Amino acid sequence: MKRVIAAAALSLVLTDFVNADEKRGEVMLKTEPSSLSEADIQAVSPALARFGREAIAEDLWKRRELSVRDRSIVTVAILIARNQPAELKHYVEVALDAGVTPAEVSEIITHLAFYSGWPNAMSAVTVTHAIFQQRGVTAADLPDASPALLPLNQQAEKQRSETVEKNVGPVSPGLVKFTADPLFLDLWQRPALKPRDRSLVTVSALIASGQSAQIGYHLNRAMDNGLTAEEAGEVVAQAAFYAGWPNAFSAAPVVGEVLSAREAD
Repeated sequence: MKRVIAAAALSLVLTDFVNADEKRGEVMLKTEPSSLSEADIQAVSPALARFGREAIAEDLWKRRELSVRDRSIVTVAILIARNQPAELKHYVEVALDAGVTPAEVSEIITHLAFYSGWPNAMSAVTVTHAIFQQRGVTAADLPDASPALLPLNQQAEKQRSETVEKNVGPVSPGLVKFTADPLFLDLWQRPALKPRDRSLVTVSALIASGQSAQIGYHLNRAMDNGLTAEEAGEVVAQAAFYAGWPNAFSAAPVVGEVLSAREAD
């Protein structure tokens, strides 16, 4: 049965990523048409069909500044943050075909329950549950509910907690409590998603939500966890297509400030 992918036409023209193989050390993609044909899109908007083919399928997803795996993580995070389940089905499958594991997809959804809200995560669960069933993913493939946590950076956590207590404590003691545990003392220490990828998910969701004030802290954390300056810039480019140009342009100055400060240091 053909997959029915509704709504945003830009996401519809992106071809499925399947049968990825390795060539010259990089993933070279073999593609097949998505379930909505370019002719269907042309019947509504010939220009949109052209932009989708030329800018997204033939350019954006083939740029080497960010791997296909990372692009799929960024895109899935954006769609969860914006609560767009119709497009999410397609891109979760893209992510799985690009090498993101079911455990990592599961952990991305859990992470974004905190950064994009429980209702958005529940929408993502509904979509992903059906995909996991189709692919034979079982509980054994998913992260434990309460695993052994990664070691905590005590110095960084002390600085974070003091800053939150100072700025948020007088307003909402409850928010301070929940920001410590479960957010930073539990969620961020879960091993099923590497710290660099967890940061990548967070930054992507913040850009998608227009939360520019929060990007600086989390982008610095992402780069401490291994994200490069080139990759950070490309996340903004990817977000332009999936979260819109205004959100990308709002994020760009913040990203630029972080990169400049780190280069100066």
